[in-house]
Amino acid sequence: MIDLGAIEANTRRVGEIVGDAEVMAVVKADGYGHGLVPSARAAIAGGATWLGVAFLEEALALRAAGFDGRVLCWLAAPGELLAAAVLADVDLSASAPWMVDEVVAASLEAERVARVHLKVDTGLSRAGAAAADWPELVDAALKAEASGAIRVVGVWSHLAHGDDPAHAVMSAQLQAFSDAVEFAERAGARPQVRHLANSGGALHAPGARFDLVRPGIAIYGLAPAPHVADAAALGLRPAMTLVARLALTKKVAAGTGVSYGHRYTTPSATTLGLVPLGYADGVARAAGNSAPVLVRGATASARRTISGAVCMDQFVVDLGAENDGAFVAGDEVVLFGPGDLGEPTAQEWAEALGTISYEIVTRIGIRVPRVYGT
Repeated sequence: MIDLGAIEANTRRVGEIVGDAEVMAVVKADGYGHGLVPSARAAIAGGATWLGVAFLEEALALRAAGFDGRVLCWLAAPGELLAAAVLADVDLSASAPWMVDEVVAASLEAERVARVHLKVDTGLSRAGAAAADWPELVDAALKAEASGAIRVVGVWSHLAHGDDPAHAVMSAQLQAFSDAVEFAERAGARPQVRHLANSGGALHAPGARFDLVRPGIAIYGLAPAPHVADAAALGLRPAMTLVARLALTKKVAAGTGVSYGHRYTTPSATTLGLVPLGYADGVARAAGNSAPVLVRGATASARRTISGAVCMDQFVVDLGAENDGAFVAGDEVVLFGPGDLGEPTAQEWAEALGTISYEIVTRIGIRVPRVYGT
């Protein structure tokens, strides 16, 4: 279940927090597992004025779905079909002169001026031009702009410690970004937007907001820095609830080994429940003997931990001897959700698995149908 009303409200809440900065809703990776197009619609309804994606296919899918506002696509390798993006009026990112050259070629092919955001590496050491290479990138872009092929509309970067706003690297990145913008503007660039902040920066680092923020996980209702503030404290509501139904229940004796490798053995006579979700659906194998679920029957409700190894298509839950007869095939199993009914949250799953909530929701696979509501 995907609560589109929550995505809309979360986007609006982010907008309230960031004030005058515009909001780019990041809907890459199929809307962090929530669905690309439905999530984009909900975010626009919540006040987002931009959409952000990683890959060209995502940007073109948004255009095919009828989105005609600003869309930034930031990840491409040499030789990709950039002309289709230029023709579709998609903003593109450039981290190196070769990308500027390819955007120029795409502009000529599409017979349309391309919009480009220049990316500087301010400390993440991922995409973006290193400080030593920044002058070369700016020069290449401004020459291309002078030729009429492109327009430099943005300067941007990405935070390394967006989830830790007090980290010393945060202030260093802010200074490096400001220096890079100043250099580009002295050279003649006139960017419409300067943007640095992801969800963590947008919510917790006011100095990182500039003209535009790029929230991803926050618009889906999950906290980017739960050690600083959880979703409820931020006024956010998780949008995804992952639900299955028991496919089978059966009584077993004490000492029964469960699932592959018998990594779980029943401590006493009990009832086992079979849940038809597995690692092919995005339920991590590491969830075995660690991740919680809520089993809800007609006469009982119980939190339990996944028992034994998660298989490709299924896992097992020890329902407990005290619940003999309380649960039957067809009863609901909630892996995670907003927590309203006592079910685990994606953040609890992240903590149980030693990861982040981003991974929990984005890995839910295509076999799991998305049911949308508000």
